[in-house]
Amino acid sequence: MKALLSWSSGKDSAWALHVLRGAGVEVAGLLTTFNDAFDRVAMHGVRRALVEAQAAAADLPLWPVPLPWPCSNEEYETRMRAVLARAKERGITHIAFGDLFLADIRAYRERLLEGTGLAPLFPLWGTPADTPGLARRMLVGGLQAVVVCVDPGQLGESFVGRTFDEALLAELPPAVDPCAERGEFHTFCWAGPMFSGRIEVRTGAVVRRDGFCFIDLVGGEGEVG
Repeated sequence: MKALLSWSSGKDSAWALHVLRGAGVEVAGLLTTFNDAFDRVAMHGVRRALVEAQAAAADLPLWPVPLPWPCSNEEYETRMRAVLARAKERGITHIAFGDLFLADIRAYRERLLEGTGLAPLFPLWGTPADTPGLARRMLVGGLQAVVVCVDPGQLGESFVGRTFDEALLAELPPAVDPCAERGEFHTFCWAGPMFSGRIEVRTGAVVRRDGFCFIDLVGGEGEVG
């Protein structure tokens, strides 16, 4: 078994890497989509240089997938399939995802891989009842992350830029999943057992765009959260 891991730069994909390695799965690289117009991770808004730093700290090659902006689903699938074909040629057998419990997302991933010769892996898969415990296992395990994007329709903008920790979990509204599986917020993981060292980042300006609230992260020593 040789897997590429779908990598968003956030806590769930980072923890999936830790779990996969603990299970003896050979992870061959990190597969990340980037917005071509801004050179940032799609949805999370994280700079490419920071994802490259994560890949270096994980001692893995980055497999970037450039996407135009805006990007139709048809174009996304065309570009993804081209990368998947290359992965198959290089001996990759599986694509791993950090999804937690959304059945429609899982079904879409499985459909995307149909006919590619690659099988899906979901190392964190469970139910909504599992995510409070999962979030705390991440923290106990040493994962450190910062909230980089908030959907203000589900969570207050004051959470953007905060550290993902016990205090944050205690303050989340009851309707918000502790791991934000429904897109309530997104994170950037800067330290944990999946990395050889911490990624030095500091928070920058807060930006409101396309109905979401983002905080910019820049490399270098400073405060996060």
